[in-house]
Amino acid sequence: MNKKLFKCELLNEEYTVTTLRNGLKIYIMEKQNFDSVYAVFGTKYGSIDNCFSLNNGEYIEVPNGIAHFLEHKLFESEDGDAFAKYSKTGAYANAFTSFDKTCYLFSCSSLFEENLDILLNFVQSPYFTEQTVRKEQGIIGQEIRMYDDSPGWCVLFNALEAMYHNHPVKVDIAGTVESIAEIDDNLLYECYKTFYNPANMFICIAGKVDTDKVLDKISSAIKPCDKIQINRKKVDEPASVVTNYVEKQLEVALPLFCVGYKQQLKTEEPSLRDSIAVNLLLKLIFGESSHFYKRLTDMGLINDEFETEYFTGRGFAAILLEGESYEPKKVAEEIKKEIYSVLKNGIDAELFEAIKRDSFGDTIKRYNSVNNIAMMFIDAAVSNYNIFDEIEILREITLEEVLKHIEIFDENKAVLSVISPKEK
Repeated sequence: MNKKLFKCELLNEEYTVTTLRNGLKIYIMEKQNFDSVYAVFGTKYGSIDNCFSLNNGEYIEVPNGIAHFLEHKLFESEDGDAFAKYSKTGAYANAFTSFDKTCYLFSCSSLFEENLDILLNFVQSPYFTEQTVRKEQGIIGQEIRMYDDSPGWCVLFNALEAMYHNHPVKVDIAGTVESIAEIDDNLLYECYKTFYNPANMFICIAGKVDTDKVLDKISSAIKPCDKIQINRKKVDEPASVVTNYVEKQLEVALPLFCVGYKQQLKTEEPSLRDSIAVNLLLKLIFGESSHFYKRLTDMGLINDEFETEYFTGRGFAAILLEGESYEPKKVAEEIKKEIYSVLKNGIDAELFEAIKRDSFGDTIKRYNSVNNIAMMFIDAAVSNYNIFDEIEILREITLEEVLKHIEIFDENKAVLSVISPKEK
């Protein structure tokens, strides 16, 4: 067992990262003045992990949506449903699958040890049969059809399909009705055996706990397992986009838009420092304090639904600007104009300092929530960094460093996705 302590004098906070012999990483921050605990058991396995090999063996290609399917099925076991067990303890429980991870979680204000037992048990106890898989195919098929009619979901994935030629990030996390029909119990066990190995997993806990007691409990509950080497097949993704414009009609009162700028990565994924810099840049140019936001709001081109995101993960990165507008194409043109203006005139230094202070304050506030701390731990576990690094980066980052990232706004790699009202 390898245990490391991380401290932040500014916040007067500390946490431990413990690595067990089998490779499982455990992140714990004690918050003894809090009444609740938030716990996550996760794996670095998401929807983009659809082609892999074990220990340098042959690559296996699995159906899209299998990571999400596995998340659904893992709550069921031979001795009952995990949600039913949590309902008896009064804990809140949930799970989610994203592009690069799957997480199972609970929060509680009492009976923490009992709730942790439930989490450790069901995540390590897969139970799949041909009959239960067929039943789940119907349930998830309905979920997929529901999202097919969700304007917010469609405008995003249409943008991703317009941006990416080959990368699986363009495929719905849940897969398609056709792809999940190919899933069977043997495939589920194969993916579980691969990606639910402790060396590929992490546990994140924040709240009123005793670190040493929690570590003893976890280390004794983790089932013995040999370390494995997972090789994810590298995707050959061109720098270009597929198309610059895509539109779909759905039942909406006001058109939705997503303007995306695809970034060509030089590394597997952006660093924490790069992500912070790009997010600051987005706030400077398009945030609520920006000239752009005020001007387009006054023009009636955007409303308070407008938001920006630096969308990143293993093998992909893009800037996304989403919202509602009667004139999506006009908004896309105004975005381009604003980029030209920044390139020509720069950014006001005082605005940068104000945005930087606000971001610094928001980061500090996140430590007042066990939920937020656990989410920060998840990101740190997947991308392998110290969560206190964000504070140090925000203290020292400069406007010049932030402005270097404006190169991401390349017109040749821009797409516009629109969801327009159905014609009557």
